[in-house]
Amino acid sequence: MRVVFLGAPGVGKGTQADRIAAQFKIAKISTGDLLREAVRNQTELGREAKRYMDQGQLVPDAVVIGLVRDKLAEPGSANGFVLDGFPRTVPQAEALGKVLQETQRPLHRVVKFEVPRQDVIRRLSGRRSCPKCQATFHVEFAPSKKGDACDRCGETLIQRSDDTPEAIETRLQVFEEQTAPLIRYYASKRLLSEVNASGSVDAVFEALFSVLAPYSAI
Repeated sequence: MRVVFLGAPGVGKGTQADRIAAQFKIAKISTGDLLREAVRNQTELGREAKRYMDQGQLVPDAVVIGLVRDKLAEPGSANGFVLDGFPRTVPQAEALGKVLQETQRPLHRVVKFEVPRQDVIRRLSGRRSCPKCQATFHVEFAPSKKGDACDRCGETLIQRSDDTPEAIETRLQVFEEQTAPLIRYYASKRLLSEVNASGSVDAVFEALFSVLAPYSAI
């Protein structure tokens, strides 16, 4: 199974990508995770990416495409994958298509997650993460039992620089202006499905499962 998850920041793509990857035994490829790892390691690529991420801007295509190409070439992606956070622009989608065409692994489905704007802001602004073990919490929906400290390792939790209200507004505007055309792009290729992601994690997963299950045996 080879699928792409589309949607604004905070719609739950990452959570569902984890579950789908585990259910169908395929690789989860998150460009956000790849980029944040590069930032943590303070590589040249990471430092360049951080300038854009801190402002809620998209990282340049050349950087992201290179990371994804390398990840798709790894043995762990041979049985299929779910792409979370890529592509975000039509040029990225076209580049991905070329990479997959070269290896004769076309996409099976593209899923768009639908969540009201006010819910996205609520989800993102309350998110907290552990800088040491990378555990994620939410001040309202999934708070740490230790308050401002991580349940797992005790490190003080932080709010990501791109989860501040100002950065969230910028991220949503960027999505609407630059990423939304992907919907039309994939719809024209008859690859697009839409899922209401406003419900519980389990309800969203059930909706996703019904969309993706037919492709598990391909």
